[in-house]
Amino acid sequence: MINYLQVEHISKRYGEKILFENISFFINKGQKIALIAKNGAGKTTILNIISEKDSPDTGKISKKNDVNISYLEQIPQLDENKTVLEQAFLSENKVVKAILDYDKAIKSNDKKALDESMIEMDTLESWNYEVKIKQILSQLKIDNFEQKINQLSGGQKKRVALANILINEPDLLILDEPTNHLDLEMIEWLELYLKKTKATLLMVTHDRYFLDRICNEIIELEDNVIYSYKGNYSYYLDKREDRLQNQQANIEKAKNIYKTELDWMRRMPQARASKAKYRIDNFYKIKEQAHKNIRENELTLDIVPRRLGKKILDIAHIFKSYGDFHLIKDFSYKFIQGEKIGIVGKNGVGKTTFLNLITGHLPLDKGILEIGETVVFGYYKQEGIYFKEDQKVIDIVKDIAEVIYLGNGKTLGITQFLEHFLFSKETHYNRVEKLSGGEKRRLYLMTILMRNPNFLILDEPTNDFDIVTLNVLENYLLNFKGNVLIVSHDRYFMDKIVDFLFVMKGDGIIKYFAGNYSHYRLSSQEEEKKIKKAENKVVKEKTKKVPVKKKFSFKEKKEFELLENEINNLENEKIDLENEINSAILNSKKLVEKSKRIGKIIKILDEKEFRWLELSELM
Repeated sequence: MINYLQVEHISKRYGEKILFENISFFINKGQKIALIAKNGAGKTTILNIISEKDSPDTGKISKKNDVNISYLEQIPQLDENKTVLEQAFLSENKVVKAILDYDKAIKSNDKKALDESMIEMDTLESWNYEVKIKQILSQLKIDNFEQKINQLSGGQKKRVALANILINEPDLLILDEPTNHLDLEMIEWLELYLKKTKATLLMVTHDRYFLDRICNEIIELEDNVIYSYKGNYSYYLDKREDRLQNQQANIEKAKNIYKTELDWMRRMPQARASKAKYRIDNFYKIKEQAHKNIRENELTLDIVPRRLGKKILDIAHIFKSYGDFHLIKDFSYKFIQGEKIGIVGKNGVGKTTFLNLITGHLPLDKGILEIGETVVFGYYKQEGIYFKEDQKVIDIVKDIAEVIYLGNGKTLGITQFLEHFLFSKETHYNRVEKLSGGEKRRLYLMTILMRNPNFLILDEPTNDFDIVTLNVLENYLLNFKGNVLIVSHDRYFMDKIVDFLFVMKGDGIIKYFAGNYSHYRLSSQEEEKKIKKAENKVVKEKTKKVPVKKKFSFKEKKEFELLENEINNLENEKIDLENEINSAILNSKKLVEKSKRIGKIIKILDEKEFRWLELSELM
């Protein structure tokens, strides 16, 4: 087996905080490895060191000389002045460069350059590769190629960086949270792509289905020790629990020995000097082992919700639109106690708008919302809550309550409650600006739960939480006696928690589906197969009736290429407009303007797509 990379006894600290010390592992060709650790343990730092974005305090990284490595950072550093296409195609690969030159020649209508680039494409046999690249860009919804990087959102930049890495086809892929900012369709496509690729992989992800289906090995960093598991996530869970049970058994054994040794130390102080020194030294080692708690650094969620009455939430014939853009049309539902419901749908269909309507953050156009008198919403927003950067952690909690009621007569003071949520005493007076993304999210969740809500509304709650914390949150929600409504791209999370789904189809249509996300996806795939089969039948019938040309003319080929770009740009503009409308931050004048523009785009798209179909029949 060819060794690509070896991590040898590396250590890293920031000030007094030790992230990891003297850790080692290796990566061989063909391995697909996931790195798992709690937030703050140094997962991203390890990836940065391997990719030479950072350096260890001690130890070294040994690499095979000719191995090609690409690194997708959690927040990619891109050239803000480049276009999307330039950044996506940034490469030393001759094939990629030839495809880029070909696309430029088409757009500039330069016949000479086009002829030269087509010859180069033929020489390098780039045509099949071009199809693959366009598939990558299309699946990641990258179609406005001329847009500048500085005009993109953080999520769009992440997708451009991911496209660039996949296009370059490196020997070793290093990915830090690759599914962030991807919708469910993109995640499923990427999952299949990485599963099939021959590239070696090292990644950090909180998406457990993604991890389970791609990785064949897991390395876990815990308490400064590397544990290796030769299997996927399901295998890791079983073996990790075995390890913890063995460790707990060793602790129990140490406790029994400790009692005996402690009795000897107390009863015979005068004899200690004459006893073997090794027994005294051994006593302190046993004491340390006996007082270990392998579960002590896990988040504890045992807050009981307020009592919930019979009437929860009645929704009757609600509507919400922005101009001609319909988000919700005539939706009704009567919630009953204890329901756990997931909401799914493509980006821009109005999932967050639906949550904002329920919680009163947005007004209805029409319809009735009746909320039960005992209902207390706990709304975890996707964008989080605004904390002032100079606020202290303890002051944020004090502003809400001095005493936290856990239920069943139990209470906690502020400092105890902060420790309950893994904020050590030395962090209580830290300012928000010093917190990591995961710590801010944990603090945000804490401020919601400490109000003892009985109806939790969660919009993308899994972002920035480590896998251990996610498991704790899931177990809490499974035992939660109130109602739960969830929007999430985390399929594992949805499958584990929800009983059924609201499926937002677009154009304001919301359908009820009895089952979790995996059940829904299987059902959708079967439906898609039936539709494609019917469409193929129609195409075959048309093909029989209408004679077709065997080959494009040069002019038709050029028109076809230009139409593809124009359609992609229009679709991208439409998606941007839909997202703006759905953001709930536009005034009424802007909403009308954006809605009218969407109407015009739809008409133009219909014309161009019809012509594209005409030309495609000539292929």
